Amino acid sequence: QVQLVESGGGLVQPGGSLRLSCSASGSDFSARGAAWWRQAPGNPRTWISGIGNSGITNYANSVRGRFTISRDNAKKTVYLQMDNLKTDDAAVYYCQVGDSQLGQGTQVTVSS
Repeated sequence: QVQLVESGGGLVQPGGSLRLSCSASGSDFSARGAAWWRQAPGNPRTWISGIGNSGITNYANSVRGRFTISRDNAKKTVYLQMDNLKTDDAAVYYCQVGDSQLGQGTQVTVSS
């Protein structure tokens, strides 16, 4: 059973940057794809980015060109670099590895 811990959220001004981390326990991390999701109050949870075990990445249109997903298999960690943040990016961000349950999430607030 994979367990996930997200971190790195916080308060940032519009145009700012944050880097989220997702640390995974369990085996076979390098063989699994990973993804980031987010959920804002009153909205459904939305997929925003994924990375395959080969490193191939995909992004939702809303974040493409601003967010970068990456992984460090030795550390069993997935990252989400978020640049040029907008107020619409404010949400709780969750990660997923393979078909695991989502982690507890990390809050991102974008406000001036």
